[in-house]
Amino acid sequence: MIEETGPTFPSALRGRPLFSFVVVADTHVNESDGVSSSPYETNRLANARARRVFLDIAAMDPPPSFVVHLGDIVHPVPSLPTFDEAVRCFKDIAAPVKVPVHLAPGNHDVGDKRVDWMPADQVCESFLKTYRAAFGADYHAFDEGGLRFIVINSLLLNSGLPDEERQKLWLEDEIERAADKRVFLFMHYPPYIHSRSERGNYDNVDEPGRSWLLGLMQRPQVEAVFAGHVHNFWYERVGDAEFYMLPSTAFLRHDFSEFYKVAPSVEFGRGDVEKLGYFVVDVHADGHVAHSIRTMGAQAKAGDATLARHERLLAHPKTSTFDNVGVELRHPWAESMQITATGGVQEFGRKWARNDYPLLALWEMGARLLKVPDMDLGETESRQRMQVLARQGHRYIVTALGAPKAELLAHDLQACGVAAFEVNATLDGFARQRSALRALRTSSGAQVYYAKILTFDDSHFDGKHFSHFVKAGFTPEELAEHEEMILSAHRAGEIDGVTVRIEAGQSLVAAAATLKAFHAATGCLVLASLKLSGPSLAIERADDRANVASVAEAMILSKSSPGIRYVYDTFMDVDRGYFPRHAFIDRRFNPRPAATAFTTLNALLSSAQTLTLGAQTHDADLALAFKADAQDYVLIRQTTSRVLDRLGTLAPSGIAYDLVTGERCSVASQMKTLQRALDGEGDGPLQVVLVRL
Repeated sequence: MIEETGPTFPSALRGRPLFSFVVVADTHVNESDGVSSSPYETNRLANARARRVFLDIAAMDPPPSFVVHLGDIVHPVPSLPTFDEAVRCFKDIAAPVKVPVHLAPGNHDVGDKRVDWMPADQVCESFLKTYRAAFGADYHAFDEGGLRFIVINSLLLNSGLPDEERQKLWLEDEIERAADKRVFLFMHYPPYIHSRSERGNYDNVDEPGRSWLLGLMQRPQVEAVFAGHVHNFWYERVGDAEFYMLPSTAFLRHDFSEFYKVAPSVEFGRGDVEKLGYFVVDVHADGHVAHSIRTMGAQAKAGDATLARHERLLAHPKTSTFDNVGVELRHPWAESMQITATGGVQEFGRKWARNDYPLLALWEMGARLLKVPDMDLGETESRQRMQVLARQGHRYIVTALGAPKAELLAHDLQACGVAAFEVNATLDGFARQRSALRALRTSSGAQVYYAKILTFDDSHFDGKHFSHFVKAGFTPEELAEHEEMILSAHRAGEIDGVTVRIEAGQSLVAAAATLKAFHAATGCLVLASLKLSGPSLAIERADDRANVASVAEAMILSKSSPGIRYVYDTFMDVDRGYFPRHAFIDRRFNPRPAATAFTTLNALLSSAQTLTLGAQTHDADLALAFKADAQDYVLIRQTTSRVLDRLGTLAPSGIAYDLVTGERCSVASQMKTLQRALDGEGDGPLQVVLVRL
């Protein structure tokens, strides 16, 4: 069995999913393929992208119980003569989906919200009539599996139209009558994107409708709320309700590209296809899991065949059991900023928004364990996000220079998800603080890891160049040298364990064996700090394939190495400053191959109750055999030619997961793919393949 290395923060999920449903937002279907009233080329692709999404949904196995569209179904507004043709196009595009498709109207479908500065036609009786003739009721409710699902028309709020009051009374009654049920709400406009008290803008519901709606969202039976319109991802909590704002399938609202620290991509960020997608929501007996599906802007032409049913590998902190492998959030991960008013839909002043794309990537990976600096616990906004996300299953190792300050310990550490503190100090500094660390362990209830600071190393000088930098953590080789001191502190109740630094070029399998032996001999826990940087602070390490191999090893080892946590020292790329390196997401917050590999392994192995390594041979760094419950696997990470040789010894019907690309196929098909890629030139690049035997 897997040994726990600290307190867990389980999410409220019980049993397998009861059923699933899909949430799609902002398809912006045009009157025909390849045309759009928008001047952006990206908008011309909306039909092809929506078609691919609905083909993808139709191929889900098992199929979802239903689909909800959050509005901006079509791009032409009801006043345009092309509206009816766009409606017909959407119905043709959605036709492959044979389960019910429920629709919420968006501002492109019934007109913009009622404010005097709005740049487009506003919601009115005639537009509502046109919409209802095309799509049916603009607000309605239905039950599935004993749960109540309510779809509302958010454009009616503050409209002054007769239907505003009718919908208001109806919605209050629906929620009241569902007092003994779990309720899910769907709408186009979100009540807010950053703060409940933010001023009205193009992207939110104005007062007084906002406060009224938030009051309903806070009812105890409301479990989740889904909104569109903003074409970007955000996550909030309103009372106990989880509040999701979804991306579009068509294009990005690129004014929010202000988040990036690098130039935006296609069409000034509007064509950042890595952020396009939809949600698949698994409903459990207690709780739900909202999975983000990135479409990468994939397209399908009219008449394209239905997609083959395929295995969908999805991970999430709520369902992950990988408690002992995670990432360090060196960059700001809950950063709010003022979004520039560039014109278009936002002319009158800046607006606040928080960048939740790091969070989205963490959720897609199912990464529960996060290492954060102590300033995140001290600052209000990041601490509040820690509290919100602890309820999702996240837990935190808080790293500090020296013992953390008393004011940090005054916060509710359990509510913040704090599992451990990492205390960085020189050997002399540690000796002076040992009694303080004993008090820290007693008062906080959290574990304490000691990371030894190294301020000078002969290897910093190569005879010509000298590099100034600080290293933290013991090396594996130093554990024996300092074992007596570590064991003394552990027995005295001053620490639970130590941080050990593993360089990118070291064998992780060999290092893990050393750490495992140390833990077995001393009882001390180990925090393995896995470096993604290279040996030179001036040379970029951008080896995504090597990162994938390391991630695969760390995840497998984390399930089979009692007492050891593995944390990568970087989550987002470092592309400036010292030690430039690739990590799990790039500077536009889009996943790199290491993130894809983390997701794949999490999805495949989280359900395993046991994971046992096979007998270690001389080539354990090249092929790692293990058993997850009764299922045999082998992880192969070698050059292309050597992977081909190894695959040739396995059953052709085995299932191969290419952890670099995320693709799944038979061993025989994987061999054909690699043979084509090799093309007779050398040994080929590093391949990382997991085979289910």
